[in-house]
Amino acid sequence: MKKNKLIPETISFSLPKSWLKKAELIVNKYALVVIALALTITAIVTFWTYYYNGLGIAYNDARSHLDIGRRVVEGLKPGLAQLGSVWLPLPHLLMVPTVWSDFMWHSGLAGALQSMIAYVATGIIIYLFLQKIKVGLLGRLVAVFIWAANLNVLYLQSTAMTELLLLGTMTGGAYYLLRWFQTNRLLELIKASFWIMLSTLIRYDGWFLLFVSTILIAFQVYRKKGYKTTEGIVIMFCTLAAFGIFLWLLWNQLIFKDALYFAFGPFSARAQQKQLEAAGNLPTQHNLLLSVKVYLYALFYNSYTIPALLGFVGAIWFWFDKKLKSEVKIASIALLAPLFFNIIALFFGHSVLFIQGISGNTWFNVRYGVMLMPSIAIYLGYLVDRAKQLKWVYIGLLLMVSFFAIVNHDAVTIDDARVGSSQKNVSEVSGWLKSRTYDNPGLILISAASHDAIIFSSGLPMRRFIHEGTGDYWLDATAYPDRWVRWIILRTYDDNDLTYKLVSKTSGFKKYKLMAKYPFADIYELKPEYVPRLLGNPEANQL
Repeated sequence: MKKNKLIPETISFSLPKSWLKKAELIVNKYALVVIALALTITAIVTFWTYYYNGLGIAYNDARSHLDIGRRVVEGLKPGLAQLGSVWLPLPHLLMVPTVWSDFMWHSGLAGALQSMIAYVATGIIIYLFLQKIKVGLLGRLVAVFIWAANLNVLYLQSTAMTELLLLGTMTGGAYYLLRWFQTNRLLELIKASFWIMLSTLIRYDGWFLLFVSTILIAFQVYRKKGYKTTEGIVIMFCTLAAFGIFLWLLWNQLIFKDALYFAFGPFSARAQQKQLEAAGNLPTQHNLLLSVKVYLYALFYNSYTIPALLGFVGAIWFWFDKKLKSEVKIASIALLAPLFFNIIALFFGHSVLFIQGISGNTWFNVRYGVMLMPSIAIYLGYLVDRAKQLKWVYIGLLLMVSFFAIVNHDAVTIDDARVGSSQKNVSEVSGWLKSRTYDNPGLILISAASHDAIIFSSGLPMRRFIHEGTGDYWLDATAYPDRWVRWIILRTYDDNDLTYKLVSKTSGFKKYKLMAKYPFADIYELKPEYVPRLLGNPEANQL
């Protein structure tokens, strides 16, 4: 019997290699668009979730950041001088276009918006970083997932905190530094210096990244081209990268007559650390092992233990991989700058971090551990790409950890914001103010340095408050409170509260009656017989 030539003997379901190649090209071409869209949707949904359950503004620092931005556009003395010197200015400047809206201010969206954009941008940069070192598509997608699905990252991107904006600029700086190391093109170095300059205007971690990057650049150029070329390249890099630091020093000199006011002034971190040291609350100071231990615990809590350990394995593999050029390995050191910075800061007592059961009996600043998340994501993506046989085991473990973390709402940053020392339960004080003063005329004297959370949570207009940033209003009201303010908020018998320190020494303070006493602050009101003698309401008279 003859075979029918129209019917093949075997049927093959394998696709031609050309089709597979085209499919791969299409996926690679549109991967970034899909990633950007997915991250954007995730950022929006997560923000609204935390907005509706009230957690978006749980951090006291988030409320303070929002208040600083608001004071630039509204208050008794609005203007750029309200940026102050406690925190670096870029996050607050970025709020100015939107924080004038009461909704954008009180919802926290004026500050969260920049965190959300940074969340999306950092995920894209992680993808591009791995693409530049020739990590396959699966490894890149895993890395983006590890970043995007981390609940601590998701929470912080929904707040007016500064960590996500810092991570976006620092990771951007590290990415363009990598590109410069690979290509030696000056344009890439200029881009790196720009992003690092932005990071120096967000948090002081960026200053350390500038220091580390300068050393890496000098080392790379010196070993290839000698001293003269190194000098020129370093000067060019630092001219832009350090420009933000120059502006900050100039700002402090012009506004406060001291270029180092931010470092040694009465509201500086140094002044706060001295108070903590006096109270015996700086256990990591001059203790290297404890500093390392505390920060590693913060790192594990923020990234979860399994991803952190696998990320460490990926980092070791990365460093000993002979296929990677030395330029790539040297450039990647910039990714680890936050690790060194936080340990050094804890050791010298410039930072404080409480891990419940390890250092202190509460949480405080535990969010600092999130600063290594881009690095962990990158090293995990690299590990998945290189571990051919175990990659699906790793992916399964990572999916399991992410699933249970999200289902159980396991986010240490939320715990810190809700019940740790990073939150201040001021609802009683702010609630009293809102109910008793909203429909009654009169100004309120308060220290923004101590009680910004009360100002924000009261829901009152910023122009109702006299604080340190209101210039002559503050000087007159603290000297003669009974002539200016109807209410005073302070911590009685606590000289760390600037309002009490100044007002308690005046004769006018005797004309106030203690109306309410709470754990966080006390409320005083001018006795009724003295109210008619107030000099008038600057809010109404626009004095």
